[in-house]
Amino acid sequence: MKRILSVALALAIVFGATAYAADAPLQVPVFGGEATTISTSGPKIVGLRTDGTVLAVGDNSEGALNVSDWRNIVSVSAGGLHTVGLRADGTVIATPIIGQHADMQGFYDVSGWRDVVAISAGTFLTVGLRADGRVEVVGAMVATNPDIVPTINNWRNITAVSAGTFHAVGLRVDGTVAVAGAVLHGVDQPLGNVDDWRGIVAVSAGGSHTVGLRADGTVIAVGDNSDGQLDVSGWSDIVAVSAGYLHTVGLRADGTAVSTTTTVNGGPGNIYRWRDIVAISADGVVHTVGLRSDGDVVIAGWTHGGLDEVSTWRNIRVPTPNNINLHPPTGR
Repeated sequence: MKRILSVALALAIVFGATAYAADAPLQVPVFGGEATTISTSGPKIVGLRTDGTVLAVGDNSEGALNVSDWRNIVSVSAGGLHTVGLRADGTVIATPIIGQHADMQGFYDVSGWRDVVAISAGTFLTVGLRADGRVEVVGAMVATNPDIVPTINNWRNITAVSAGTFHAVGLRVDGTVAVAGAVLHGVDQPLGNVDDWRGIVAVSAGGSHTVGLRADGTVIAVGDNSDGQLDVSGWSDIVAVSAGYLHTVGLRADGTAVSTTTTVNGGPGNIYRWRDIVAISADGVVHTVGLRSDGDVVIAGWTHGGLDEVSTWRNIRVPTPNNINLHPPTGR
């Protein structure tokens, strides 16, 4: 299920920089990281146009595609039940949940959020990063796991966030990682033990696993590996990562992509032929989408239900740091 967390590192591709050297100093993205402009979760895909409007295709049974009237958006994130958009003024908008899950709408209210610089919509959690380095959280998991709110509220100096199916991950400015959420399939330990991670510059939360990108371009992953989603140890020259429900995708500095999946649904066939990619987003076991440097979108895997329409999209915004007046965390 998942969302993209394309990071400021992907700018290296856009501006022609080379991959990270192993001895390069730690470079954590600026607060809010990089605006997400292409995102997928389940049978839907959303894209942010250069004019600040939003496109969406796929399943609209829960209203997640109702974004045609959105304006002045700088970042988008597709969740399991809804779509979330970050406005240029630091406020947040979300599609109302309709259909069989309409009774969950109250759990996902983001209308009161202010000074937000990054967003990530999961299935049961939505998180927003504020300009002071603290994190907002809403979602159905809040009602069933009340410890999540105080845990996330205690996070400080966060520079990037990612919401998975059952958990949320935050990247601190010092390159360490915080995690909060459900346990892994009932195992008596937090979903993804990240306490010993160091030198991390990007994170992505998947269905039952967590992925981190190191400053040297290598990748680390913890959690459930029943479908090989943690098999990233051989990857190198990676500049962005996206954790799906059952697989993980990485973007290389040369604009190509790599995936852990060995099934056609995850898209290894087409994904390994992609070129000039600047952002990626991995869904569960269905598909993976990529954004090219010219603003066009490519998709690999399952393309039914109108998802193949993304191949006709043009002028999707190439990710750049949020155009919001960011400031460093206060440490409160």
